[in-house]
Amino acid sequence: MSINSESLAQQLKQARQRQAWSQLALSLHLGVSQRHISFVETGRARPSRPLLLRWLEALSLPMSTCNALLQLAGFAPMFSARPLQDPHLEQARTALSHLLQSHDPQPALVIGAQWDVLQLNRGAQWLAETLMPELFASAPFRPNMLDLVLHPQGLMRYVINKEEAAADFWAQLRRDLVDQPELAPKVDAFVQMFAPLLQASGNNQGPTFINPLLTLRFLTGHGELAFFRMFSTFGSPHDITLASMRVEHMFPADEHTRAVLQKHVIRTTGLVA
Repeated sequence: MSINSESLAQQLKQARQRQAWSQLALSLHLGVSQRHISFVETGRARPSRPLLLRWLEALSLPMSTCNALLQLAGFAPMFSARPLQDPHLEQARTALSHLLQSHDPQPALVIGAQWDVLQLNRGAQWLAETLMPELFASAPFRPNMLDLVLHPQGLMRYVINKEEAAADFWAQLRRDLVDQPELAPKVDAFVQMFAPLLQASGNNQGPTFINPLLTLRFLTGHGELAFFRMFSTFGSPHDITLASMRVEHMFPADEHTRAVLQKHVIRTTGLVA
């Protein structure tokens, strides 16, 4: 059920229960009586804006949910949701550009809340065109990572360790779905498409030794290319756009992959926006 179809009281009660807060513990944390907590959760009382802000912070709710609940209570939203090209986000854009450029020739890309690919460096563009030439043949192309995973000619087509990759994507999707319920249709499509792989992964008892990092392995015309990944996010963002995006850095997992990137990716100061 969406926020718009539920009352503020229902939303606050459900959020508290999901976080395993008791009414007493929450009342002590907020400095109000347990009775007042109960009255708000039954709709018999309305919290003031300062109290509601502390309440939402205590429940660790996503910024977009906080905005929606503030508006549901009749208050102005607290967090902005500016597009990445907004002048107020110039410092953030500069930081993103620095991260992407400095990572060349290794692939790096900026991913938004809905898994939209917002920017790629030269390494990521080369890898995408190598793995999915049909999809990247037309320019400009604004890809979505989930669409690329689900497409028959997409990312999973040449993945060697599909079972591991599917399980890793599924774990990330479950986490993202909590903050981004709009992803539900694509998540359902993912589960339907990769159900056998996910089931096999769940039934697998696993080896006696587990590598500390997942390595994605791709079969390409340059031989097998292997990467492990790291993600960067903004610290203490106060804007929904910045809070929801992450930079994915891909690192060569072997010397062959490193050599292929060095040979084929042209180092430039430009980015693929």
